[in-house]
Parts: sequence; C-alpha cells; structure tokens
Amino acid sequence: MTATHEHTVPSCDAVVAGHICLDIIPLISGIAPEEFQRSFGPGRLLQVGPAALATGGPVSNTGLALHKLGIPTQLMGKIGDDLFGQAIKQIVAEFDLALAGGMIVDPAANTSFSVVINPPGLDRTFLHCPGANDTFSASDVRYDLVAGARLFHFGYPPLMKLMYAGDGTELVEIFRRAKATGVTTSLDMALPDPASAAGRAAWVRILRGTLPYVDLFLPSIEEILYMLRRDLYDELMRAAVGGDLLPAVTPQLLHEVSDELLAMGAKIVALKLGHRGLYLRTAAKTVLEHLGRARPVDYAAWANRELWIPCFQAEVVGTTGSGDSTIAGFHSALLRDFVPEDAITAAVAVGGCNVEAASALGGLRSWDETLGRVAEGWSRHPLVLDAPGWRFDDSKRVWRGD
Repeated sequence: MTATHEHTVPSCDAVVAGHICLDIIPLISGIAPEEFQRSFGPGRLLQVGPAALATGGPVSNTGLALHKLGIPTQLMGKIGDDLFGQAIKQIVAEFDLALAGGMIVDPAANTSFSVVINPPGLDRTFLHCPGANDTFSASDVRYDLVAGARLFHFGYPPLMKLMYAGDGTELVEIFRRAKATGVTTSLDMALPDPASAAGRAAWVRILRGTLPYVDLFLPSIEEILYMLRRDLYDELMRAAVGGDLLPAVTPQLLHEVSDELLAMGAKIVALKLGHRGLYLRTAAKTVLEHLGRARPVDYAAWANRELWIPCFQAEVVGTTGSGDSTIAGFHSALLRDFVPEDAITAAVAVGGCNVEAASALGGLRSWDETLGRVAEGWSRHPLVLDAPGWRFDDSKRVWRGD
C-alpha cells in the first residue's frame, strides 16, 4: 500500500515538513533521584502517574507555533495508519481541524514515538522509535501544496534516515523541487548522535548539495560546528563547562562559519546560540533577488547584514522546542515583511516566551501579545562583544557587524 495525504488542504502561507513524533511522558514524582536509580532496573516495577501525550519534532513545534502566531500553516509529516498516528492527528486537530491537510499517512509504516523518562533531579532519558521518519522521501512531499505557499520549511534531516543516506540525495531533491515552485525555502538541523549512522554521514557534502536550493538556513551553532568543523566541535566540547560550548563562540567564528555557508549557497543564515541569542548573516542584494515568494518588499534592506541579538530575560521552566519556536518567530516576521533587526527581535521574543513553560507550545502567546511585551520594555540579557567592527545599536538593541 502507498502513502496518502489527508484530504482537506486549504491554502496557506507556510508548509512545515520533516520530522514528527508522538512523545509519551509518564509522570514521575515523589521519588528521590537515588531511589529512582535503585528502583529502575531489570525485573523491577516502578509505579508512575498518568502519561501525557504530546507531538514533537519541527513539524509540530515550528508548524503549530506558526499557527499560534497567526500564520496560515500546513503540516507535512509522515505517520503510520496506527493508534499513535491517530493520536498525532487528534492532538493537531485540537489546534485546528484543517492543519493536518498535508500530512502523509503510510499504512506500511509505524508512527515515530519517544518514551520520555523524566525523573525529578535527573537528566531525561529517551526511548525513541524513528518509525515513518526514516522512510520519508522526496516523493512524499506534496509539491502542489508547496507551490501555493510562500514559505517551505523542513526540519531535522539528521533524524530521518533517507535524508542523510547517499550524501543526502533525497534531501537535495526535496529542496530542488520545492525551490522550483518559487517558494522561499528554509532548513533547520538537529545534532546527530556521533555513534550513529547520521553522526558519521558526510555532512559537508550533504550541505554543499542542498544549500544552493536553501534560502534560509537556521541551525544551532553546535549543529553546524559538528557538521562543518568536527575537530573544533570536539575541542570546544572537551573544554566546555557543563557541556556548554557557547561561551567560546566569538564574532570571528560566527563570521567565518556563515561565510562558508553563504558560499555554499544559503541566502540568509541564522545561527541559534541558546542563551547567547541569535546571529544573522545575509547575502548580497543580487542573491536575495531570488529569495522566493516570502522575499521582503525592500529586500535591499536585508542585503549584506550581520547582526547579533541577545535573548530576553525569562524564567526558564523548560527548553523543549525553544529553537523551533525561535524559527517560527523569525518566519512570522519575514512573512509580515519586517526589517532584519525587527525580525530577529521577534524571533528571540517568541523563543523567550517558549521557555516559560515546560511544553513546546505552552508558553507561546499571540503575535500581538508577544510584540506587546517587547514594546513594553521586556528586559534582555547582557551581551558584550569586544570585537573589531562590531557596535551596539541602542535604538534596536542589537549588535551590528555590518
């Protein structure tokens, strides 16, 4: 049997495709960390509370965030025709019945799921089944739907087997065919397990093949250092305190990395820097002419820009989906024709709202409420850049390297 799409597909501004899964999160409470470690073993029965079900991955996190921010959106993840797939569709339908019109249902595949073991006082453990994500191919994308949208975003190819196999042939084909429709294309990554096949994939070759068809490239600095400069990534991780390499990230390093990505073909590079904010680098005006249907009216104002914005101050309850939400904020601003400084401000504002709740979507507010917090003087984390050519713009509250 072949994969099918959901039937109702209204017009939309954004299509979000790629990885999706069902997260099963049993409530574990009232157990001291040492007691949990003693109890969790072969032959033991550990009593837990009810399990929460949530959708995970960028199709859910970025796609539903765009919907909450007022952008007409369609989701294009691949699921099985099983109970977990039905659960995903039910969760999505609670946001809007029409959202899942582009979802791919494959009766021969299992829906991807993760069991999240999250005891108090200990790091989370995940039991993950990739399921249908591993069979996602270029033929699964509904390009007629992409052709009616302004933005096509794809997320987490390192967690999808066919996307990195064979030097990323399927990933390249997805972006080649999507870009041919005239849509603005966008790509996000995930950090692969070094011991996995994804961790050993030829990411430099994959990026060289894909980025000529990518308008917006939005990985984290950890992801892109792993893929482009593995030796440096390993060196920084060995020296990192608590596994945090961000303090070692300099304007010069970001400039060099973004130079390489722009040379590979990306038109706009946004590097997510966790608690240190967001870095933006853009190509020349002649390159941005070909940005696609989400191209800003005054695209010359986006040309040859280099900006770094700090995060907003927020009480961090959870960071699940914070990067995906930041991307949704950036895309929402781009689709509303914001200038670069205001677009990255909106991006980190949405990310700041995200971390104020444990779930990926629980902290998000409407677009107007989010911008209202910024207008009311929402405080930002301090960021000091002592580097040649960089200056702080007090009116926009961003650092400029251009």
